[in-house]
Amino acid sequence: MRTHAFCILAAAVLLVIAQPSMVGAVERAEAEETARLLAKLLQSGRMVIERNQTLIDDPHKGEKGFTPELFEQQLVREFLAKTGIDLTALPAAPVSILIPPLAKELLPALVQASREVVRDAQVVINQRGIGYKNFIPATYGSQASARFSKSAHVRLKQTAIEPRNPKNEPDEYEASVLKWLSARPRAEAYVSELTDEGRTLRVVMPIYYAKDCLACHGEPKGDLDISGYPKEGHKEGDLAGAITVTAPLTIRK
Repeated sequence: MRTHAFCILAAAVLLVIAQPSMVGAVERAEAEETARLLAKLLQSGRMVIERNQTLIDDPHKGEKGFTPELFEQQLVREFLAKTGIDLTALPAAPVSILIPPLAKELLPALVQASREVVRDAQVVINQRGIGYKNFIPATYGSQASARFSKSAHVRLKQTAIEPRNPKNEPDEYEASVLKWLSARPRAEAYVSELTDEGRTLRVVMPIYYAKDCLACHGEPKGDLDISGYPKEGHKEGDLAGAITVTAPLTIRK
């Protein structure tokens, strides 16, 4: 049995939650809000990398100063602007529908995973004499997702209809949702679905190409971008894909 719902959100994530056979309103609301916040956090990290791309790829500068600490500061500011939630105050924040228990558990884990990705990339970021470092929003997103998934037992994944990275190939459900979204104008919406007789909640939200993304993904189609990959010919606002996350939900008494 599948139940579909279309809701307004501003990010892209697929959340698969293993739940008890009886799914209450609180559990579904918590899962959907956690999905929204995880999506916004990963997207915030992608935006931080994007805004520092020129610095990262500067071949004339060695030590860039783009440390894990600086990244986290910018990440916190970006996430606050997107959600109104201060990650530095999260431990003391009261549990509510806006900050559910699952989100309080998973958001710090994703912040830590993101910091570690930037930490491990310092040698590449600070290398002088090389322009393109291949440390771009998509690379950050894939690495942060993989690290987070390993430590939190939650799987995050970036996906697209025609991904450059084979690991980001969509599954059948993701492909169907991406196809549906690609045929529609840009909208801040997500698709929510109950599966497994109500034991699993799936939420899929789209992400779109920003102006800065077009340097690699825009026109002219077929020309090689800085990474040597053929440009896809996209325009600002075209569907870029989705971010997915799969997580078990702890049964609470």
